Amino acid sequence: MEKITFFGTHSYDRANFTAANADFNFDLHFLRSFLDEHTVKYLEGARAVCVFVNDNVNRQALYSLKDQGVELVALRCAGFNNVDLQAAKSCGIRVVRVPAYSPHAIAEHVVALLLTLNRKTHRANLRTRDGNFALHGLMGFDLFDKTAGIIGTGKIARVLIKILQGFGMHILAYDPYPDLGYAEQNQVQYVDLKTLYAKSDVISLNCPLTSENRHLINREAIEGMKKGVYVINTGRGPLIDTQALIEGLKNGTVGAAGLDVYEEESSYFFEDRSDKVIRDDNLSRLLSYNNVLITSHQAFFTQEAMHSIALTTLANCQEYFEGRPLSNEVCSQA
Repeated sequence: MEKITFFGTHSYDRANFTAANADFNFDLHFLRSFLDEHTVKYLEGARAVCVFVNDNVNRQALYSLKDQGVELVALRCAGFNNVDLQAAKSCGIRVVRVPAYSPHAIAEHVVALLLTLNRKTHRANLRTRDGNFALHGLMGFDLFDKTAGIIGTGKIARVLIKILQGFGMHILAYDPYPDLGYAEQNQVQYVDLKTLYAKSDVISLNCPLTSENRHLINREAIEGMKKGVYVINTGRGPLIDTQALIEGLKNGTVGAAGLDVYEEESSYFFEDRSDKVIRDDNLSRLLSYNNVLITSHQAFFTQEAMHSIALTTLANCQEYFEGRPLSNEVCSQA
């Protein structure tokens, strides 16, 4: 029976993977600690490890994994920016991921952030619970006839576009690899980033993080945006330069920000820090703004998505153990 060691797990990970394992019969070993060069000692004979977005799969960790006999790193997520792929290649460790699980989960969370920020239902709820039924400060705007700028037009973005078109929004899109056939059939207009920034009332980031698009939303980008724009990020935190976003919020260029991800989230997200002081000044400042809504990287967190993630991850491992081609392998470009 092949053993897989899971890092950075919570009760919901253990429940979902244990249920899905009925179809595979692996020996699953769950750890609460995140993977790094210091925690690899807990492997206890596993040929595969399963990691998530906050596990630090750097060069040192990978070579330590290799020394302990690990042959496969299985990401239970789509993103792989936390893995040193070149180091993995050089030490012979294969890397697999879950490229798609539930695009509906992510897309619907984008809309939840947008609607909450626009109609200020989170603030209204706090007021009414305190007996305050005043409406001042709660005015929003109709999404109908507004323009949404969608950066990235993969599976998640296409679900999101359909939802936003249901509100009667116009869609501008940017993608370094545009699908013109899709755009023509779905009333989507591909434009350059400068045009998208200038014309969009709402901007949603639905793209993976790469070395080329780190800080895609920076000071220059924000300066070119329509005043009062809403920025929603469910992709990866480093797509946005946090300091530039704060400046945009302060000067009113950015009317509101909905963030399910954050540049330095690994120190805070997925853990209860309520009894500790938040020492990240940028995060503290963002949390103090009433036009910023931060969720803890939970856009993926639906029953359907978690089930799909577990099944795909275990299927990836089974392909490797059986010596079959890896359907969802991530390879270094170097």
